[in-house]
Amino acid sequence: MAEAIDIRELNERIEKQSAFVTNLITGMDQVIVGQKHLVESLLIGLLSDGHVLLEGVPGLAKTLAIKTLASLIDGKFSRVQFTPDLLPADVIGTMMYSQKDETFIAQRGPIFANFVLADEINRAPAKVQSALLEAMQERQVTISKETYKLPEPFLVLATQNPIEQEGTYPLPEAQVDRFMLKVIIDYPKLEEEKKIIRQQIKGEKTVVRPILSTDEIIEARNVVREVYLDEKIEQYIADIVFATRYPEQYGLKDLKNYIEFGGSPRASINLALAARAYAFIKRRGYVIPEDVRAIAHDVLRHRIGLSYEAEANNVSSEEIISQILNKVEVP
Repeated sequence: MAEAIDIRELNERIEKQSAFVTNLITGMDQVIVGQKHLVESLLIGLLSDGHVLLEGVPGLAKTLAIKTLASLIDGKFSRVQFTPDLLPADVIGTMMYSQKDETFIAQRGPIFANFVLADEINRAPAKVQSALLEAMQERQVTISKETYKLPEPFLVLATQNPIEQEGTYPLPEAQVDRFMLKVIIDYPKLEEEKKIIRQQIKGEKTVVRPILSTDEIIEARNVVREVYLDEKIEQYIADIVFATRYPEQYGLKDLKNYIEFGGSPRASINLALAARAYAFIKRRGYVIPEDVRAIAHDVLRHRIGLSYEAEANNVSSEEIISQILNKVEVP
């Protein structure tokens, strides 16, 4: 009974604390037409301190959505256009010689910001990708012998185009795994498309002003951590991730030959964190199985390695995740 009262109390508190989510969504809606899933995914990344990779054909407002979110929060925003000739120093910075002081001074790169938009991230070679690894995982950058902390909050929001393969480099597994979510962006609906045309013909530009400070985001993240995650939900999350590694143990023998490798422990952690953030967005103080199912595809699709057999049979990671969700017992 005491636990039930605690949950009710927590629920009321989270309902009050999550009021700003409505303001953020309204602010995004002023600029972005439709794309509800994209907006929710960006908010999940923001609230659970996770990086987001957006994939979709050009013209689906990926870059605009990221810029709008950054504008709604009073933080530092920087954009890096990833190109084949980009160097690690162009992202993290380098040591510059100062004649005045007769010494080397660290020149900080654009990575030193709260929101970093890595536009067309798959256009840069592996050496640039590896420069991002330390920043994304440990929230710090090493230039020469010195290590510098990155500002809080720190979020890498990257975009990539799945169609064009010329002049692109597939992201290394270690890099992809550091993204909490990989979100696939689809075309807008017919009515939304008409609204987009109308907006663009008018030529009116919506001025986006900050409605939140970075301190409020850090505070909100602490509240998200309080969202109640039951042991049964923990078990459910672990079962889903284990089913990507050992499908035969979950009655999915057919999938074994299609999976080269399953989700890492990062997948389980991110599934739990994202489910909490999703519950928070839905103004709830506890996680339900539907929250886990809602974000499972975004958390897992880039963490499952497909075998040649899967590619030969046109089996995608989406189908594998759907089969796992249908098979694993819901608490």
